[in-house]
Amino acid sequence: ATVALMTGAGQALAKDIKVGHMADYTGATSSVGKPYGQGVADALAHINKTGGVNGKKIDVETVDYSYEIPRAIAQYKKWLGDQVVAIQGWGTGDTEALVSFVGKDQIPYFSASYSGHLTDPTGKGTHGSKPAPYNFFYGPSYTDGCRALVQWAAEDAKKKGTNAPKFVHMGDNHPYPNAPKEACAAYAKELGFTVIDPIQYSMKPGDFKAQCLSLKESGASYAYLANTSGSTISLLKSCETVGVSTQFLGNVWAMDEAAIKASGDAANGMIFVVGAADWKSTAAGMATLREISKISDPTGTEYRPLHYIRGVCSAYFMRDAMVIADKTSDGVTGPQIKKAMEALKDHVPSGMEGVCLPSTWTGDDHRGTTKVFMYQANAKGAEQSIAKIGEVDVPRKADWLGW
Repeated sequence: ATVALMTGAGQALAKDIKVGHMADYTGATSSVGKPYGQGVADALAHINKTGGVNGKKIDVETVDYSYEIPRAIAQYKKWLGDQVVAIQGWGTGDTEALVSFVGKDQIPYFSASYSGHLTDPTGKGTHGSKPAPYNFFYGPSYTDGCRALVQWAAEDAKKKGTNAPKFVHMGDNHPYPNAPKEACAAYAKELGFTVIDPIQYSMKPGDFKAQCLSLKESGASYAYLANTSGSTISLLKSCETVGVSTQFLGNVWAMDEAAIKASGDAANGMIFVVGAADWKSTAAGMATLREISKISDPTGTEYRPLHYIRGVCSAYFMRDAMVIADKTSDGVTGPQIKKAMEALKDHVPSGMEGVCLPSTWTGDDHRGTTKVFMYQANAKGAEQSIAKIGEVDVPRKADWLGW
């Protein structure tokens, strides 16, 4: 047999499977982009190390686009020319901007944007969602995460005897923080909340005392934080300074172990969404996860945050779909990966038992899971920790599709 040698430019063998990986390591969301991107990169490297996709290697190019939508679009066009069959993507603004491109070009796009707008493959949703047939993401949507938090808040208000509690959405005016705004507010109203005008604060960390004073004056009992952890830290500290007593609720990127450490007491009691096991879990799949982690940490001592683990899950769902696609006569093509994803039912990636949530995608519904884990930050004094305080199975209502 002829041996194809790797050239200096890293030329891949013809049978390798080309994949693009769009990451934010230096932009506005890099505080969570770095661990997530590392999870994707380590997982793909580990997949290659342990047999690839039925013996085929995944040839991945990781690009840091610094959370800039024009750069993401330019990179996508380049990858199209390179004939990638799938992409591990990142942000909401860029993922939503590329929806029609990836649909037309038949490139499955596994994003770290969990925007509800990406869950409607056929465009039949009643809230004006565009068809997103080639968009997939692992975990509950931002909207379903927010609905779960609002359910928790409604029960909490009842316990406290608060009538008509006030709810407020806080975040930047950007596609990502805005994604669940309207749908979650509608659900909060349904559950008896008085929804007050959203309060805007930047994705870039800064002094948010003015916003915290507005929050205090509004009398809101519950505030949903829709940005990423970097600006959450600033907001929590600013609000502590002006004496805000609102219960903070955060989306899946708003809080993590590093942010609790950085916020100190200001993060205490915050409730936030988690979409997979955490590093302290003893589930069977943690053995695989620890091996994956050794790709970039050979010592095996590094604590991996929540986002790293979701990045691994995203890569592994793609891998399992590729394994199925590879067994078809067409092989690993975009349409075959899509077809394989839409045939997964209560699927947990092989080796990830108890780590990744069982997920189901169909040709009509790309809400992989509507199960939401809720954790609480304990930040008092030296003992900082996160603990699961509940889970909600959000109903998979037809009229919530794409919203």
